[in-house]
Amino acid sequence: MGEKTTSNLKKAFQGESEAYFRNLAYAKVAEKEELPQIASLFRAMAEAEAVHSLKMLKLRGIVKNTEANLERAFSTETYALDQAYPDLIREAEEEGEKAALMAFSQARDVEEFHAALYQKAISDMMADRESKYHVCAVCGYITDGEPPDRCPVCQAPKEKFKFVE
Repeated sequence: MGEKTTSNLKKAFQGESEAYFRNLAYAKVAEKEELPQIASLFRAMAEAEAVHSLKMLKLRGIVKNTEANLERAFSTETYALDQAYPDLIREAEEEGEKAALMAFSQARDVEEFHAALYQKAISDMMADRESKYHVCAVCGYITDGEPPDRCPVCQAPKEKFKFVE
């Protein structure tokens, strides 16, 4: 695939992915404002954007077999932990942006746990093992068992954990 097309697919993926999450955020606002039909419209738009995003990933050759996907996911998490977030944290500190600093710091702290879960999945791929994942709705921490009484990253209570199948 040509360089321009590869670059354009990456840009399109980023735009479609942002639209997906933006529409989900809009849906939550519409729900709070008791506008269920508008919320439903935003969720439908989000699903359409997800279709577009997945198509761009596939065309770029990013989605492969499970073992390769796990290895790439692990690599991405360790990159975020070791390289991306430290720079973002430093720059937020320099600019005195406390909310962004907190968001970046929590995301960085969670990436270490994400990487460990991917590494465990790579090791256990052939094992007959079943995990039950719960995600902290505040910071994104994931546990592969019962959620703790308090999130180890942001201290959110157990009730803030969502079971993911």
